[in-house]
Amino acid sequence: MKEKVIAIYDIGKTNKKIILFNEDLKIVSEIEQKFPLIQDDDGFECDDIEHIEHWVKESLTRLVHSEKYDLKTVNFTTYGATLVYLDENGKRLTPVYNYLKPIDEKIPERLYKRFGGRDEFCRRTASPALGMLNSGLQPLWLKSAKPVVFSKIKHILHFPQYLSYTITGKIYAEHTSIGCHTAFWDFDNMDYHPWIKVFGLKLPDAVPVETVNEVVIEGKKLQIGIGIHDSSASLAPYFSSSAGKFLLISTGTWCINMNPFNTEKLTADQLDKDCLCYMSITRQPVKSSRLFLGNLHETALKRIYDHFGKFEDYYKKVKADNQLSASLKSKFSGRKVFFQTGSYSRNLKDYIDMYEFTSFEEAYHQLMNELGDLTLEAINLVLPEIDETENIYITGGFSKNELFLNLISKAFPLKTVYTSEIANGSALGAALVVSGSKSSMNLGLTRCKV
Repeated sequence: MKEKVIAIYDIGKTNKKIILFNEDLKIVSEIEQKFPLIQDDDGFECDDIEHIEHWVKESLTRLVHSEKYDLKTVNFTTYGATLVYLDENGKRLTPVYNYLKPIDEKIPERLYKRFGGRDEFCRRTASPALGMLNSGLQPLWLKSAKPVVFSKIKHILHFPQYLSYTITGKIYAEHTSIGCHTAFWDFDNMDYHPWIKVFGLKLPDAVPVETVNEVVIEGKKLQIGIGIHDSSASLAPYFSSSAGKFLLISTGTWCINMNPFNTEKLTADQLDKDCLCYMSITRQPVKSSRLFLGNLHETALKRIYDHFGKFEDYYKKVKADNQLSASLKSKFSGRKVFFQTGSYSRNLKDYIDMYEFTSFEEAYHQLMNELGDLTLEAINLVLPEIDETENIYITGGFSKNELFLNLISKAFPLKTVYTSEIANGSALGAALVVSGSKSSMNLGLTRCKV
């Protein structure tokens, strides 16, 4: 008998995956695909959307005819800050523009000026001023740069909903994509910001992320989800479990600290310090802060390697030495070796004096002390005055870094700190919202010991 499965298309910036889950939401198959980037109509790098569309449709047809799996449901999870424009015939009008594409600063400034100034606009939309990463600014850029194309727009979809649209032909919006630093959503009134109507943008009304449509493909009935933003999808398994009130620290190139239980509104000061809000699957704001942790770690580590002549990945052999960390904190009290001084400074020094250290191990412990302090600053930005979070879950690359775990555990002695190993967490969240499952997830928790 064929195994019943849910297929999730997990579209990242680097890797594109098809992940199959069984009825118990266990992974039974994972296929990874990489597509070369192409250039958009301005010569800027972007994803090859035509190639992705073809891959989705062709692979879906193969799954329908699989002799091993009985495909029942399909959903999509993708990176955010990406829009697709459709004409009156439902045809895509443009490439999928890269959110790193430069934007004329006059475009957002005109919007800010008309709606209360930059600080108030960013606070109300829970969106730091991030250029094209504020996907709401992308249609305004298109209107300015390509007015003829803009005049043909009938519908605007976020990337997850567009991929669903290619299968169902249905136009949708949902809260996790709208609420992701887009500048579209008014977090004061929990609705689209008034500027959208003033500027005449054509956005669909938001529906629950659990929405599915029945579609017949090659004679087989399938339930097709409407898609979900990947960061919100990664939180979904924790909401489905008896996790209590928690803080999720998702680490990698970026460290994103997500607190779904902080109901305080963002302040202008927090926005200036790179805080923002995501939207959870329960349509609640998730106050979050960001730190370029992995990038800072990699850049500083290279300088340590160069000085001590060690091979790449040597740092993984370094064992946490609490006594050494403490002595370094005392030695360098009030000053930093790797980072520029000043509250919330995130910049490495141009010159780092490695002769402060007698060994690679000593230098690496100090680097982690300083990165730990930066992480704690970022975490504290999303903790409310009355903090009732009980647990901290750490996922991603730094969940395997003993020094990092020790620093976080010591900083929060009244909370229980766990590492959480969920394979393909965003894909699992996307499967969860369309599965109808009410059972608790296995979060792969390991309690950290100081």
